[in-house]
Amino acid sequence: MLPRVADSLSFLYLDMVRVVQDDTGVCAQIQVDDHRTDLVYLPTAALSCLLLGPGVSITTPALTTLARHNTSVICVGAGGVRAYAGILPDSLTTHWLEQQVATWADPERRLEVAVRMYQMRFKDADLPEFVTLDQLRGMEGQRMKAFYKILAQQHGIGRFRRNYRPDQWDSQDPVNLALSAANTCLYGIVHAALLALGLSPALGYVHAGTQHAFVYDIADLYKADTTLPLAFALHNSDSPEQQARRRFREDLRLLRLLPRIVQDVQSLLTPPHTTTTDDTDEEHCERRDVRMVHLWDPKTGAFPAGVNYATGEA
Repeated sequence: MLPRVADSLSFLYLDMVRVVQDDTGVCAQIQVDDHRTDLVYLPTAALSCLLLGPGVSITTPALTTLARHNTSVICVGAGGVRAYAGILPDSLTTHWLEQQVATWADPERRLEVAVRMYQMRFKDADLPEFVTLDQLRGMEGQRMKAFYKILAQQHGIGRFRRNYRPDQWDSQDPVNLALSAANTCLYGIVHAALLALGLSPALGYVHAGTQHAFVYDIADLYKADTTLPLAFALHNSDSPEQQARRRFREDLRLLRLLPRIVQDVQSLLTPPHTTTTDDTDEEHCERRDVRMVHLWDPKTGAFPAGVNYATGEA
């Protein structure tokens, strides 16, 4: 059975190394000094996603081996805080993409996912029985304003207003600068996780009209625990952007954010009536996650692959 994307070895991050294929396997070459090069062999068969950070070069034979082992390869920024490009194996399951498209295309199911996102963010939320997406956005905005006010009071800032103005970047206050920098880091982490799952970053449930709409949806689930407290803590910083990026990367070691994102996204895209803690169903879900290929007919639906469906002699 192939390893699941949420397992402990799912994501491996590399920087400042050369990745090559030798007679034994794929290894990372680390230049220690002019006379010494250390080798670290990568567990390609146990990896779902390899994150290539700054200073990494990789050879074509190494990429071929990673593709043969069904490993996604994503080019990211330092510490994995940005995602620039992704190479996905042909055998990557489309199950979660199909779930995303099915829920996104149905207005009722799309609203249902948006409501579940809201409830994940605000666990004490008391929603009316019938709520629209516009009402949900309005309630989310009011809650975030209240959260800004609490954090501002805790740090003695006074009145705070979220302001993202790229055209007036240098004139912004330290909290807004730190928050924008930290959010960019968070978006990269979420983007890498979505690519590793084979999902479309563009099909958002609350956000829309951008290629990263779903990235923004999922990132919003974690801002209250990650980027917002960090940004307000840097209200007196002389270099809020730089410190926000550094401290965010340091905090990632404690947060274990990538596996958490994978688990939350899979939970959101799974219909509530199929969610269960039974071991048998959990094993069934894992088998379903790695079922790689099937045939599809527009009239009758999906069929198993590897079967001869010929009705007569050629």
